[in-house]
Amino acid sequence: MAKFTDALDDKLCDFIKKQNMFFTATAATEGRVNLSPKGLDSFRILDSHHVAYLDLTGSGNETAAHIESNRRITIMFCSFDEKPLILRLYGEGQVIHPRDNEWSAMLAHFEPIIAARQIIKIKINSVQTSCGYAVPQYDFQSDRDTLHRWADKKGEQGVRQYWRDKNQQSIDGLPTRLFEDTEN
Repeated sequence: MAKFTDALDDKLCDFIKKQNMFFTATAATEGRVNLSPKGLDSFRILDSHHVAYLDLTGSGNETAAHIESNRRITIMFCSFDEKPLILRLYGEGQVIHPRDNEWSAMLAHFEPIIAARQIIKIKINSVQTSCGYAVPQYDFQSDRDTLHRWADKKGEQGVRQYWRDKNQQSIDGLPTRLFEDTEN
């Protein structure tokens, strides 16, 4: 049975720290719902009511556009090992860009990476656990190094140009605010 609480406890924090992957789900008022897998040690617990993840360069920038339109976000962790568990964090997202005052303090929680596009900070409104009995078991092999190699090959300026070309609007045409007008 599903159980709800209003904050993370030590047991749930330990569970999160053991996970190699998580999923984000967002939606604007209209348009597509976005569901994205995330990895590469990009998730951090800030306190029992706040978490954040380093949002890395991707083919789109849906989460940022959706949060600008509608702050709702759900994070899901799913156990793929012997002990089943699904953990959902429901909350309100905030996009932190490199130009924002909070950027340096937030970035200090993460390992540096050229492909770091922005940080998504979440204020947790509720936490849900459920059984996960039907989720299959998988073994983690390794993180992929493809994004690191891609970003290293492009360099900082090449990655920024990719953002300009591919990440300024959602697939539904919503602005992501990745760049302010003065940065284009």
